[in-house]
Amino acid sequence: MKKIILTVAIAAASSGAVNAATIYEADGLKYDLKGDFQLQLRQKVGKDKDLDLEFDDIELKNRVTYDLGSDMTAFGQLDFSYDDSANDKYDGRSDLEEAYLGLSFGDIDVSFGKRDLSSDEFGVEASYEEAGDAFDELIEDGDDVIRLDANFGNVYVSASTELEAQGNSAADNDSAFDVFVAADLGVAQVGLSYLTYEAEGSNDSQEAYGVMASFDAGFAELAADYSTAELSTATDVDVYNLVATFKVAETTKASVGYNNVDEDGTDEVATWYANVTYKFPTQKNVSVFAELADSDEDDSELGYLAGMRVKF
Repeated sequence: MKKIILTVAIAAASSGAVNAATIYEADGLKYDLKGDFQLQLRQKVGKDKDLDLEFDDIELKNRVTYDLGSDMTAFGQLDFSYDDSANDKYDGRSDLEEAYLGLSFGDIDVSFGKRDLSSDEFGVEASYEEAGDAFDELIEDGDDVIRLDANFGNVYVSASTELEAQGNSAADNDSAFDVFVAADLGVAQVGLSYLTYEAEGSNDSQEAYGVMASFDAGFAELAADYSTAELSTATDVDVYNLVATFKVAETTKASVGYNNVDEDGTDEVATWYANVTYKFPTQKNVSVFAELADSDEDDSELGYLAGMRVKF
């Protein structure tokens, strides 16, 4: 479930310790621990799906920062995700999700290691499970990433590259370069993203680009995005999302959304969803939620879920 309010992304996308618990702080050293635990009872959209109990986000995020003086900071991020292990889908891979080091120069961060690419910031969908964008079809993260994040007032810029690592047998030899830009224009927020990607063993690059926007209409936050990607030399996929998020009460918000995927050579698929989230007034990091979703695929049956989330 991604953020749809771009001003939040501008303010927080390059900050790895937002809402984290500070475990230790002394002599310019700070250690923050962030957790995100989500468990849900879910029946997937589709034909003949069974109800099951899913661990969605089971994550621990560790961040260490050192104050170097002169508005400089060194940082390290080490994140673990236990979703597959908890769902009994462990396939021998490490539970390590992100591991990178970096330097901050005021409002500019430079990082390198295993982490998300910049284009992963793209998207306005507010679903818990079903929606996505065209960038997801190519690449979302990498093991050999160099990334720059910068805040310039109301403008956030991020650019990254995944190195090919040719000749390293232990590495994924995919390569990519992307950029994401978001701006708060006051009456609206807009974002643009571009990605060029080359799969391991391929001599052809694939491109993806997208545009997103959100607008506070008072009664609701309205948002939309459009993205397209080359899946092959002869196949493209176009994806768009429409979302409206309503503040029902101080503790409760509801979202309705529409996702459309049009891939060459296959039937166009439209999905809708509606969800509600309640945050406990005494502890905003504890919430419960429910969602309904369905698609226009043949023989598709209604999907639904209900769950609980605890984070810090």
